[in-house]
Amino acid sequence: MTALGDLLIARIARMGPISLADYMADCLMHPDHGYYATRDPLGQAGDFITAPEISQMFGELLGLCLAQTWIDQGSPASFTLAELGPGRGTLMQDILRATRNVPGFLEAASIHLIETSPVMRKAQATRVPGAFWHDSIATLPDAPLYLIANEFFDALPIRQFKRSGDGWSEMMVSVTDGKLQPGLSEAVPLALLEQRLIDTAEGDIVEVCPALPAIVATLGATIANRGGAALIIDYGDWQSQGDTFQALDGHAHVDPFAHPGQADLTAHVDFAAIAQHAAPAHHTRLATQGVFLERLGITQRAQSLAQQLTGSPLDAHIKAHRRLTHPAEMGDLFKVIGLYPPSASAPPGLVP
Repeated sequence: MTALGDLLIARIARMGPISLADYMADCLMHPDHGYYATRDPLGQAGDFITAPEISQMFGELLGLCLAQTWIDQGSPASFTLAELGPGRGTLMQDILRATRNVPGFLEAASIHLIETSPVMRKAQATRVPGAFWHDSIATLPDAPLYLIANEFFDALPIRQFKRSGDGWSEMMVSVTDGKLQPGLSEAVPLALLEQRLIDTAEGDIVEVCPALPAIVATLGATIANRGGAALIIDYGDWQSQGDTFQALDGHAHVDPFAHPGQADLTAHVDFAAIAQHAAPAHHTRLATQGVFLERLGITQRAQSLAQQLTGSPLDAHIKAHRRLTHPAEMGDLFKVIGLYPPSASAPPGLVP
């Protein structure tokens, strides 16, 4: 058992079982033993790889999408360019490089990164010099907001419920024979899930992200009132259905309760919840990542870059394009939704 595991076992022995959300929060963000607080998890040497680390094309196209949105909204003279959960800073670095030839864009931009991990802030500082850091979106400047959130919401803690009759049993984490184990609470009716009785059956599992409504509501109000847009990219679907809680260690799925603090814990994103809480901002229809990137011209960009490559670099480039766009890889698994002001048009590549 890990050091964090020992702390959790002692906590449960003292206070009783904890929710899955509480377990995830400690595993990911405990200041001394949390996964994100103690390491750089990205790349081949880490536990997972994100789209910006696969190819520069991803960040380039998202940057140009935001730049065109800025132009479509009248090119505000001062605005906030922000990223939620910026990883190593690779995505923002690519955005800044791709938009440097857009007249006035970078001159008007103030770069802000929402990141709580000191390890990741250090990595971001080398790629995005001059950026400002925040612990939450609540402290962003009072200005039009153009924001990217790539694989941010999947890392937020979730609660998980299993339907039993007209009630719901919640997954709780307890201790059995000295080991952390999941179990179900007694089933009770929940106002939180009353509307899900319509589209679920006995034994179905529904996941809820407690932090999502407030974050999205703040984004929606900011964009509706000040202008801007948000591009949210993550794996998930229109509505939560089924058990999607998982742990990754060394790019492989592992038992999420075996080594607390040592594995990445995630769950699929409920994009219907994002749409629900985005008002007064408007939201686009949900698109797959592959379709979105194709609409932005990723194949043409890939062909242009390929002209400069031969041998193994060319092979890697072709594989990267496929990985980002093909339905059997990230193309269909990852989805995209955009938020934008009621008076503006949807960001390029997305449909109102």
